[in-house]
Amino acid sequence: MIDLTTTESPKNTGFDSFTDAAQAVDRIEALYTQATEFLLEKFNDTLALGQPSARVRAFYPMVRITVPSHIKADSRLSFGHVPVPGVYAATITRPDLFRNYLTQQLGLLIRNHNIAVDVGMSDTPMPVHFAVASRPDVTIPQEGVLDFSLRDVFDVPDLANMNDDIVNGTAPPSVDGSRPLAPFTAQRVDYSLARLSHYTATAAEHFQNHVLFTNYQFYVDEFEQVARKMLADPNSGYTSFVAPGNFEITDAQAEIPGLAKLPQMPTYHMKKPDGGGITLVNIGVGPSNAKTATDHIAVLRPHAWLMVGHCAGLRNSQALGDFVLAHAYLREDHVLDDDLPTWIPIPTLAEIQVALQEAVAEVTNLEGYELKKIMRTGTVATIDNRNWELRDQSGPVQRLSQSRAIALDMESATIAANGYRFRVPYGTLLCVSDKPLHGELKLPGMATEFYRTQVANHLLIGIRAMEKISQMPLERIHSRKLRSFEETAFL
Repeated sequence: MIDLTTTESPKNTGFDSFTDAAQAVDRIEALYTQATEFLLEKFNDTLALGQPSARVRAFYPMVRITVPSHIKADSRLSFGHVPVPGVYAATITRPDLFRNYLTQQLGLLIRNHNIAVDVGMSDTPMPVHFAVASRPDVTIPQEGVLDFSLRDVFDVPDLANMNDDIVNGTAPPSVDGSRPLAPFTAQRVDYSLARLSHYTATAAEHFQNHVLFTNYQFYVDEFEQVARKMLADPNSGYTSFVAPGNFEITDAQAEIPGLAKLPQMPTYHMKKPDGGGITLVNIGVGPSNAKTATDHIAVLRPHAWLMVGHCAGLRNSQALGDFVLAHAYLREDHVLDDDLPTWIPIPTLAEIQVALQEAVAEVTNLEGYELKKIMRTGTVATIDNRNWELRDQSGPVQRLSQSRAIALDMESATIAANGYRFRVPYGTLLCVSDKPLHGELKLPGMATEFYRTQVANHLLIGIRAMEKISQMPLERIHSRKLRSFEETAFL
């Protein structure tokens, strides 16, 4: 019988201080490895020998800083500093995956506040499910399979530590008075890493810092062709291409086995060193998928994400194949209403808008006034009803007209709003695939040669825009307009 008053845990050696970010991350990694190896060993013993006599518990590493002064850091930065003196802390997971990110963020804090960072063991238990998540050879049995309850022995995922209170600005004060240092807790990150693997069939390690979302399979086919061209060019900077199932090629002519059954959101990666490449996620249709994908990709802290999909053109002056650059969003998707009320404006980001417009000009060889022939800027409406055209037209059409909307889809506002919520720079460039208000419904055989050419160009524009964004300094991309009154110091 298990003694619930007794717990086996790794030895707690307290906190150590560091003024070198790389050394601090080394310590975080050592603590994380100690915790995961301890849980894995005890878990294997439990499967082999049966229920142990005591509870087994390990804890996430924690990084903590104490800022004693009101002296302000460089106010031009939107990250890398805290707003007021105090104690700030964050639990950390997967330091192997986030090493560059952690080194960068801790280095900024050390420099900007002239302080040391403290690293030690937190009091947040590490669920055994997350401790073995990166071990494909280990499977956690479902409750009821063993002759005892797994949760009597090990910690399991705790919803109290997996919410979005920090990014939503609703986190209550911590018991010890410390404030959050990072936008997500370790358990929230681990939860999303597991979900990403499930939905995309690719490991988190493959995701790049620049993410394209689409709602059309054609873009996936084009993306692979572009990737193979890049791999054939030694000067492109791209080093490999990854498809669902974690199939990775470095040779442009190599075959990709492929999966017998694709995941819900097939994801592909054109990789560069240090994550500088581009990821494409086919989220399918609908705001729910758009929210799910961005909810989880956000924990990877990408530098930007863009929507490049199809939409309904709402103006008679538009033609199939025209582009729409979103300057505003009408949010009728409803999936984020509880997290981000619709009265909150979603601003456009100048750097993203300029990158997209320049990319359109370069790919189409049109500039200035000539660019207006194929591209409109304005409000994009996002709805949750794919067959909105079948409803009484007086209501929807009146709202669309009053909003000055020029296009309608089911994903763009969701992706932009979640970018705003998670402080991930965002943008939208759509391609008109039908004009339901003008009798041009999305039906087989309606695509013109112009439309087919524009669709092929569309993906190239998204890639070109991302390459422009990747060349911008981080402090330029991550705008202060995405930061609230009291932000976490970490991006």
